[in-house]
Amino acid sequence: MYQSFYTGALGAGTCMAKMSVISNNIANVNNYGFKPKTAAFTDLIQFNLNDSETAVTELQSGDGVRMQRTYSSYNVDAFHTTNQPLDFAIAEDNAFFMVRDPATNQITYTRSGHFHRGELGETGDDEEGGSFYLLTDGGKLVLDQNGQPLKADTPDIQRIIEMMQEDYEPEEVDEEEDEEEDEDAPKLSVYTFSNPSRLLSVGDNEFEAPEDMQPILIENGNIVPGVLEASGTDLGKELVRMIECQRAYSYALKMVVTADEVESTINGLRG
Repeated sequence: MYQSFYTGALGAGTCMAKMSVISNNIANVNNYGFKPKTAAFTDLIQFNLNDSETAVTELQSGDGVRMQRTYSSYNVDAFHTTNQPLDFAIAEDNAFFMVRDPATNQITYTRSGHFHRGELGETGDDEEGGSFYLLTDGGKLVLDQNGQPLKADTPDIQRIIEMMQEDYEPEEVDEEEDEEEDEDAPKLSVYTFSNPSRLLSVGDNEFEAPEDMQPILIENGNIVPGVLEASGTDLGKELVRMIECQRAYSYALKMVVTADEVESTINGLRG
């Protein structure tokens, strides 16, 4: 009988954990570039009733379930046109902007391309001061293909946007050295990973890669200027999942109440 209490209580706790995932997805329904999480569950140890451990039987008893992990799909979602020069959307699956915290130098990755210009002379990142850099909403530096902060001076931004146009043609140069310098010029870049599902969410719509995962630069990544990627949250699906979770939670608590009633009845007969 105590097993019934344990299984019911464990089920209720698991439903609460799933509800937290669902509520987080709904809360970010208007957050550009957000990727919703899905909760994955696993069965706890099951054992055979009235038979040996190795026997194959349909009469089994389990210890409930637990939430094993959450995962996200980093596919491209709908685009929202803003016509802002510092808004960018990634038109490729499993691709991310690389950003760096100027205070801690922590490297994180995001699909949100809602950037702005900012001056970082006071942080020590810009030794000369007075230069503007491309920053995220959280004040983190957007990095180029060489892992360096991307300057956001007006001529640089205009050149970056022109380079991403389909009809872009580089200016003719007379010397080969000038061509190499143009190829190595800083540009807005995106990165991918061999196994993006292992990325760890660190908040603010950003992800951190484990130490054994190295980012892979995507050559000529498909970046669309003047638009933002909408949130991947499907409000209809999330509401359906919420209803399912609420019903499962009520059934789990009903199991606990029923087990308590049975236990009370047995104790009353004994008395």
